[in-house]
Amino acid sequence: MDQNKIQEMQILEQNIQNLLMQKQAFDMELSETRGALGEIEKTKDDIFKLIGQLMIKADKNKVKEELSNKEKILNLRLSTIEKQETSLMEKLTSLQKEVMKDSKK
Repeated sequence: MDQNKIQEMQILEQNIQNLLMQKQAFDMELSETRGALGEIEKTKDDIFKLIGQLMIKADKNKVKEELSNKEKILNLRLSTIEKQETSLMEKLTSLQKEVMKDSKK
C-alpha cells in the first residue's frame, strides 16, 4: 500500500512540475503582451506587426484589441493552472501525511 502511495506522490510531483513550467511560460508571454500594450499606448507612430518573416503595417486599434484579448486569455489560463496547482498540492500534502502516518505504525 505504501508503495502505491509513494508512486502516486511521485506522479503528483511530476504533474506539479509540469504545471509550474506551463505557468512560467504563460507568465513570460503575459509580461511580453503587457509590455507590447504599454508600447502601443506610448507611441504616436505607425504600428507594425510580425506575420511569419514579414513585418506589416497594422491598425493600432486592431493590434491593441488583439493584444488585450490575448492578455485576457493568458490571465484565464494562469488562473486555471493556479487552481490545478492548488488542487494537486492539497492531494500531495494529504498523501504525504498518510505515508508518514503509515510509516510510524
